[in-house]
Amino acid sequence: MSKTDIIVRMRADGRLDRVLPDGSEVPMPPPGRLSPMTEDEVSAAAQQDPDAKPMTEEEFAPARRVPRTRVLRRALGLTQEQFAARYHIPLGTLRDWEQGRSAPDQPARAYLDVIAYDPDAVRRALESKRGT
Repeated sequence: MSKTDIIVRMRADGRLDRVLPDGSEVPMPPPGRLSPMTEDEVSAAAQQDPDAKPMTEEEFAPARRVPRTRVLRRALGLTQEQFAARYHIPLGTLRDWEQGRSAPDQPARAYLDVIAYDPDAVRRALESKRGT
């Protein structure tokens, strides 16, 4: 253990106690208010962090984006199989979209936008279509 390690134990009521090397516990004062940072301070802090430096436009361009389809499906609380079945999307196509092997074309993106806007209405429309 280094000299800078601090062991803290949380009480049932949420208060913190610092655990000293001899095993005794000392109550810690509640944390103070965080002072807000200005935009310049935020930028300077980000530039100094080697693990989280802001990306340049050149670095950002080839970066993989999180597939929007996965975000939509998870927001609806559905598995891939459930989402594919409910919205009549081939399971393999959905998996390809989510894993970045392919991207939805323009009509598919429009369909996903409609699902995102009102998923229940799309589900009802598709279910009523099955009955006819």
